[in-house]
Amino acid sequence: MGVFAHPDDESLLAGGVLARHHAAGARTAVVTATWAPDSRRAPELADALAVLGAGTPRLLGYNDARNLEAAPSQPRLVDAPLDEGVGRLVAHIREFCPDILVGHDALGQLTGHPDHVRTHQITLLAVGAAGLAHLHPEAGPPWQPAALYAATHPESGVGLLGPLLEDVGKRVLAVPDAYVTTSVDVAPWLDVKWRAILAHRGEVARARSLPGVLARRPEAERIQIIRTEHFTRLAPEPTAGDAAQLTT
Repeated sequence: MGVFAHPDDESLLAGGVLARHHAAGARTAVVTATWAPDSRRAPELADALAVLGAGTPRLLGYNDARNLEAAPSQPRLVDAPLDEGVGRLVAHIREFCPDILVGHDALGQLTGHPDHVRTHQITLLAVGAAGLAHLHPEAGPPWQPAALYAATHPESGVGLLGPLLEDVGKRVLAVPDAYVTTSVDVAPWLDVKWRAILAHRGEVARARSLPGVLARRPEAERIQIIRTEHFTRLAPEPTAGDAAQLTT
């Protein structure tokens, strides 16, 4: 299950991994924190998830921090009570029962978008809460995912993407290379990933959005940028250690 802030984050950050798992016969799903079911981006998200084999949209329904047309009648994700967002995500986790969750990293994915950061925080708390029956009992029977991965970018892997983002006025936030635990070459699923990105037609048409930036680049350059997906594994549950003392 992917948990991302906006429509298109799932395709850009983990489209290859989602396509790979679907091709292997695994169930996959995506929860999107912002934008309403009746918004203009919801149909595009549905098309992208269909390409990836990730089911139908699961929308938490919050407003975007920077685009208030996302869900005009709802609070911004960054303003909503944290525990409310956690409870909404816990309900999806317990309903779908994923073994693996993939979400944003603590930096907010290169540009530090506040919705990315907030979604990371909600995901961390929800993964911990989902396995504890006394937390959010209204959300269904407890379920503990086995693994949580944060999609990220290592400093050495920013490459061509860094200058492209800087050219459209966006900052680049990357993690030290040692922070990356998993790097997946998604070359066999690049066609699927790119078709999912293109399904976000409104973003492709925008000059400053990453889908739009990528769509204007030569194919060879675009492939180099999107063919590797990087992740940091975060422990979602207690792990065995020294029973008599705290250890590193």
